[in-house]
Amino acid sequence: MRAATRHSGVRCATLAVLSLTGTAAGLLLPAALGRALDALLADPLADPSRATDWVLYCTALILVLAVLDACETVLGATTNARATAWLRERLTGHVLGVGPRAGYRFGPGELVARLVGNAAQAGTAPATLAGLFAALAAPLGAVVALWLIDPRLALVFLGGVPVVVAVLRAFARNSSRCVARYQDAQGRIAGALAEAIGGARTIAAGGTADKEVARILRPLPELSREGHRMWRVQGRAAAQAVGVAPLLQIAVLATAGLLLTQHRLSVGELLAASRYAVLATGVGVLVGRLGGLIEARASARRLGEVLDEPETAYGTRHLPPGQGQLELRAVTARNRGGRTVLHGVDLVVPGGTTLAVVGRSGAGKSLLTALAGWLADPDSGEVLLDGVPLRELDRHTLRRAIGYAFERPALLGETIEDTIGFGHPQPPPDRVREAARTARADDFVRRLPHGYATPCAAAPLSGGEAQRLGLARAFARGGRLLILDDALSSLDTVTEHHVTEALFRRTPGCGRLVVAHRASTAARADSVAWLDGGYVRAVGRHAELWAQAEYRAVFGSDAGDKANCTGDERNGGSP
Repeated sequence: MRAATRHSGVRCATLAVLSLTGTAAGLLLPAALGRALDALLADPLADPSRATDWVLYCTALILVLAVLDACETVLGATTNARATAWLRERLTGHVLGVGPRAGYRFGPGELVARLVGNAAQAGTAPATLAGLFAALAAPLGAVVALWLIDPRLALVFLGGVPVVVAVLRAFARNSSRCVARYQDAQGRIAGALAEAIGGARTIAAGGTADKEVARILRPLPELSREGHRMWRVQGRAAAQAVGVAPLLQIAVLATAGLLLTQHRLSVGELLAASRYAVLATGVGVLVGRLGGLIEARASARRLGEVLDEPETAYGTRHLPPGQGQLELRAVTARNRGGRTVLHGVDLVVPGGTTLAVVGRSGAGKSLLTALAGWLADPDSGEVLLDGVPLRELDRHTLRRAIGYAFERPALLGETIEDTIGFGHPQPPPDRVREAARTARADDFVRRLPHGYATPCAAAPLSGGEAQRLGLARAFARGGRLLILDDALSSLDTVTEHHVTEALFRRTPGCGRLVVAHRASTAARADSVAWLDGGYVRAVGRHAELWAQAEYRAVFGSDAGDKANCTGDERNGGSP
């Protein structure tokens, strides 16, 4: 909240000045009305211009109030919008800087809820704070005005101030707890909804829509309970204020009436005192401002939790000449629940060679590929590329050196060409097309309505076609190390054969780490790392490991195709 207020400092200061000016005009108006009334009740023939002047002063104050209110409304709305935009930009950059760990920590739906809803609420804080000064200045100024009219009027009012303060303190305390729990329930609903949208086809195929609706809306009773509690807290504060305010106003008005009968106040001063009593008891405005500030503060805390997640650390070193050798030294990594997924992994991928990583589901293959390209931090151990620890590499050097292809690639960019060339720096068009041909994507891309210029949204793609675009992106990026995290799983057998032939071809200066689920893929690799329960059980040629029944069992049904998997297919070997 402080950072957002500093960012909107000039606007907040201007808004505070406008609000305080409006408050000052509002405080002057009752006095001017009282003087006008006294002038009208006096002998108009004695000084006919006096009453006219005070009426004109009242008219001018009313016009000033209208103009200031309009300016305050426009400036407040634009300040909220700019502060919200700044918060969203800052948090989006931070989330991207944190990397995949942010999604693991909060979940996509929860992150979206915080970046959209909570950022909008927190973005109102600067304008609310600026308006709060005016909201406080109005009752304080009204008390001072009562004192100037007659000190006894101010003393009568101050006798009830402790009750007003107690009402505001209770409201702030109770409302803070309700808002925090309400927003937490909102975040859980958003997280479950995002998961359901991502798995919509699975839900439809399983006929479990009703169960998913129940799961998504499970926090709804809590949300409703906290929402009703918020309304009750606010309603109770408003009711207490309504009960206290009229009593204070009546007490001030009765005292003013008594003073009027004693000829110590004029009729105009009685009118001004009644108006100042209303301003001094303006608890409703304070309750509204405090309520908005409490919601903004609770939202800011949720944004702060995201900002507290440390960004991925990068160094300043650059890579020396090398062939893209990847080395993992005693790497241990745990998941979000604290369970150790990889135990002291030692692994080397010599430059220019391909290492296939195989293992049952949950063995730690995807986590290993994330560690290999510094998309995740190991809890202990070190990952090196050509002898340099990844944590010491400059960010741009690291990302240029390592290319990735995933099982479900995100098709980012306006057009298909943008998608394949996504990254910094963007490769030239001829390299994009060459990469598409290598990934066997060129044929179906050219059949699209506008070829490579086809917008991604207008290009319905199968899972295999999307994977080929992801592979083409990785090929176009080049670099010293290419990591494929199950990026061949949706390819048909013929396409996979052509892609792996190009991928596993010995290429100087580029190492390759491939998660393999098919025995045919593992057979084409130079060597295989067999993960079992988070440990590297063995490293060797596929044909050598195939002799072990447990290794064959990793591939399931593919294991039966023994004749096609145990030979050195790259050299035309036979079982």
